Amino acid sequence: MEIVLRNNLILITTGFATLNSQWMIEFLNHHSRGMLFLQKAVLVFQNQSLTKVRENFIRELSEFHAKTHDFNHEFFLRSMLKFGNQPIKIELNKMEEPETVKVHLYAYDKDTVLISLDTPNSWVLNYMRSQLEVYVERGTDFSLVVDVSDFKAKARLERALNKRHILHYQIQYTYDNHFISKLYADFANFSFGDLTKASIEEEKKHFYTILECPIGASQEALKKNYKKLAKAYHPDRVFHETPYLVEHYTQKFQRLQEAYQALRAIG
Repeated sequence: MEIVLRNNLILITTGFATLNSQWMIEFLNHHSRGMLFLQKAVLVFQNQSLTKVRENFIRELSEFHAKTHDFNHEFFLRSMLKFGNQPIKIELNKMEEPETVKVHLYAYDKDTVLISLDTPNSWVLNYMRSQLEVYVERGTDFSLVVDVSDFKAKARLERALNKRHILHYQIQYTYDNHFISKLYADFANFSFGDLTKASIEEEKKHFYTILECPIGASQEALKKNYKKLAKAYHPDRVFHETPYLVEHYTQKFQRLQEAYQALRAIG
């Protein structure tokens, strides 16, 4: 394990055995809604309600690291606690051989979907929780029940299922012949025009959200917010930072451009 304290994050590079240690899993389970899954890494953001959990994790991490490298634990702990408010990035020090995890999808009806695994896997389930957030009604160590009763929830589920790799896990989704017909049963009552109109309205709401404007905001307000956000998230501001941060700013900047241009065209 290696730990680097940077201005904007705590970077932990380790093997998969440590990543699956009990104290690490417990910390990540608490932060399942505040995690961003990157290529062979996860980024854990601060949660004010979990300050004590985070502090305990940093203490255990510091002690583990000190034992591994045979140096003074207390001195290193004091340094780490100064970075307590920064995001924590945990990445694999090498790519492991991909391990296939089967994820079963079952639609009880058009409003409720069961996501289940044959055996518990914290990483895959935490990814699902981080993507589906408030739509999760209940869950266990190897299953989640998700409310997909509205258009937005179904779209969120589809986006979550598009990702097939979590760290060194390769996800294989399975479902029965009735899954799609049950899930989209309501769509049989729509005409093509209705579906198109609903899709456009949802997309417009999404664009207003990206620009941090209320729905129906004036072109002047859209332009003002676009300029402010584009300046704040221009990739040139972070060109000297870590690659993941540069990528994040680039993607955000591109989404701002897309949203502004789309809302200008739609009027």
